[in-house]
Amino acid sequence: MRTSPAGRLTAVVLAVLTALLVQVTVLPHFAWEVGGLGVVPDVVLLVVVATALATDTRYGTLTGFFAGLLLDLAPPADHVAGRWTLALMVVGYVVGRLAHDNTSDVGRLELEGSRRPPLGLVLAAAAGASFVGTSVFALSGLFLGDSGASVGELLQVALVALVLDTVAALLVVPATYWLLRRLGQERPVAARWAQT
Repeated sequence: MRTSPAGRLTAVVLAVLTALLVQVTVLPHFAWEVGGLGVVPDVVLLVVVATALATDTRYGTLTGFFAGLLLDLAPPADHVAGRWTLALMVVGYVVGRLAHDNTSDVGRLELEGSRRPPLGLVLAAAAGASFVGTSVFALSGLFLGDSGASVGELLQVALVALVLDTVAALLVVPATYWLLRRLGQERPVAARWAQT
């Protein structure tokens, strides 16, 4: 079976919106206090990581832009809009670029099989993306004068976020892959008619 662009887009939008709702409504109740800041796993970032691993650099970057913009605008956003957009665009680009350099399947999600990235790649991508995304967000806050935390506190937050995101990646990345595979398949015409 081939990938369906509309199905893949639907899967990404559904994954990003679900992750956003979980991140802004449920996870703040379980925040880990570090340096006066509450740290939670960044499940939206992990959806961007999974999308960049499953598709290509361009799709990962666009997903990062879309997801970051929603995260910037979702209440209770208390920062200058655009910081998460920049951070998640960088994450989508870097993960997509590093994951797909020197491979022959750039831009293809093999939906027919159960091809998933190796666990080591998922954990490395999640850890690297967490560090890069948190760093870009924190540094943009320092440059814009939008952060009330010191550099030492931000380093502690980045370390805790890295650990939480790496652990959460064990659930979020495979779930996003499953959703992309399930909704991204182009079904034969006979199968579509049978379901209506």
